[in-house]
Amino acid sequence: MFRRKGEHYVASFATDEVRVLRKVATEVVGLLTDGFEHGDPVVDRLFPDIYPHDPEDSAEFRRYTEGDLKTGKIDQAGAILAALPDDAGCEVRLDGETAEAWLRALNDARLAMGVRLEIKDDTDLGVELDTAVGADPTSTRVFQLSVYAYLGYLQESLLNAMID
Repeated sequence: MFRRKGEHYVASFATDEVRVLRKVATEVVGLLTDGFEHGDPVVDRLFPDIYPHDPEDSAEFRRYTEGDLKTGKIDQAGAILAALPDDAGCEVRLDGETAEAWLRALNDARLAMGVRLEIKDDTDLGVELDTAVGADPTSTRVFQLSVYAYLGYLQESLLNAMID
């Protein structure tokens, strides 16, 4: 998917891929703006307690850092939105800084989806997808697991292009 061309990282996206990426990035922005609430497992995963055994110190740390972290995450998702047209396939050319923003935004999206889909460290995504397809190939879960897998593939592709 992504390949290095000089100082840029280039990939071509079909219209459906653009729609999925725009939807995922938009949902991350929405979560971080409209739906932001501690206690939501996704928010807690994206903003974990730095001192899990000391709630007061965690709250203090959060007070000084969370605004900037949230703004950074929104900007990173915005980098995906800025690079993609509204509803058409395209070729994307990312410079180093934008590629790093994409990597972080893809990671945030995968973390959020992983929480919602109850993906654990030991989850075999292939088995999970096969089970979901066997139960109902048209289910929302099959689509969500497929998007989760696609984001992982895209993230790995970009990372490999960056280290080559």
